[in-house]
Amino acid sequence: MIGVKIEVIGPGCPRCGTTEENARRALAELGLEAELVHVHDVKEFARRGVVLTPAVVVDEEVTVSGCVPSVDELKAMFVAGSGR
Repeated sequence: MIGVKIEVIGPGCPRCGTTEENARRALAELGLEAELVHVHDVKEFARRGVVLTPAVVVDEEVTVSGCVPSVDELKAMFVAGSGR
């Protein structure tokens, strides 16, 4: 069972790629199953209220916007989002 849905929102720039890589590392280090997707659609950015990328959405809540979060920061967010 997947415990949490994670979305990286951004156009695919290097900062967005680093954010996605950090998210994958955080999930692996936690041993947490999650659906991880990268949203590239600018219209979707606007729909979610994301002005600055990269952004991270955990279970439909924007938790980071405009910076590249560290693996440790992401782990804390994912644990909170998974209900652990």
